[in-house]
Formats: sequence, structure tokens, C-alpha cells
Amino acid sequence: MYFSKIISNDAKSIHTAASQHPFTWRLVLVSLLSCLATVFQAAGGFVPIIGLFISPLATAPIIICSILSIRLGILSYLSTILLLFILQPSELIVFPFTTGLLGLGIGIALLHFNNRLSILISGCAVLFTGILSVLYIFKFPLLGPMASTSFNLYMAGGILLFSLSYTWIWLEISVICLKRIKLRFVS
Repeated sequence: MYFSKIISNDAKSIHTAASQHPFTWRLVLVSLLSCLATVFQAAGGFVPIIGLFISPLATAPIIICSILSIRLGILSYLSTILLLFILQPSELIVFPFTTGLLGLGIGIALLHFNNRLSILISGCAVLFTGILSVLYIFKFPLLGPMASTSFNLYMAGGILLFSLSYTWIWLEISVICLKRIKLRFVS
């Protein structure tokens, strides 16, 4: 079955190769990736229509930082939140609970799990929990007028299906990109 297939150890190879570099090198890389994640996330507010298609790309730098080191992934996540606070405060409720949290979830899962299903379930659980938190705890209309901020089982099921498919897309993008990064990064 496709979902039970073992994913290659590209993430672990990149993690091992990155740990051999000096800490300052890794810190500079994380800061650059955090800036990139901030620019991607803030694009939704700066560029009206195209920015909505660019802002989901903020997940990718967080995934890469989380693969380099879990501690550096969390640092990248927090520094991106701080930069968004300065640059685009309206994105502060979206990034920490959706794109950034998904990046952390997938990056950490790629280091700890071997098959697609485990990584998919853990990433989906993180994204699903984040979206439900924004909608039902903070009462922020994240999905616009189509989703009420009062709990609805059908809406929660739709959010679960969306989280599953969105995480699957990001997982496949990550696997493809990790193979390319490994070719250039690991010697």
C-alpha cells in the first residue's frame, strides 16, 4: 500500500550532515529561512490576490529548519512569529496555528517516523488541532463566513478532510525537495 511505504532516510541524512556544520552556520541558515517564511506569510497582506497563493509557502522553510534540528525548527517558528509581529501583525493568528505549526509537525515527524501514514497522521493532527483552536477557542473566523465559530460536527469533519489532504500535499512536496537538498547538501 502506498501509505505504508517507507520514506527514504533523506531527512535523517540532512539532519546528520547539518549537525557537523558549526552552530553559527546553522543559526545563520535558520535566520535566513525564518525571514523567507515571514516574507511568504506576509505576502497575503501585501500582494492582494497573488499573495494568497504565496503565503502557504511559509510552511517549507519551517520544515527545513525542523529537519536541521528540532530546537532550531522551534527557534525558526518563534522568530518568524516575532518578525510577523513587526511586519504584518494581521498574520499573527494564522501562522502560529496553521502554516507554521504544520511545518513543525511535518519536519519533526520526518525525523522520527519512517512511513508516510505516521507522518501524515501526525501532521494532520497538528494542523487539525491548530485550525480548531483558532476557530473554536479564539473564535477567529479563519475560514471566512463559510465556517461558524460555534462548533459544528460537519464542519469539523470537513476541516479534518482538508487537513488530511493539505498535509498529504506538503508531505509529498517535502519528500521530493528533500531528495534534491540531499544531493546538494550531503556529500
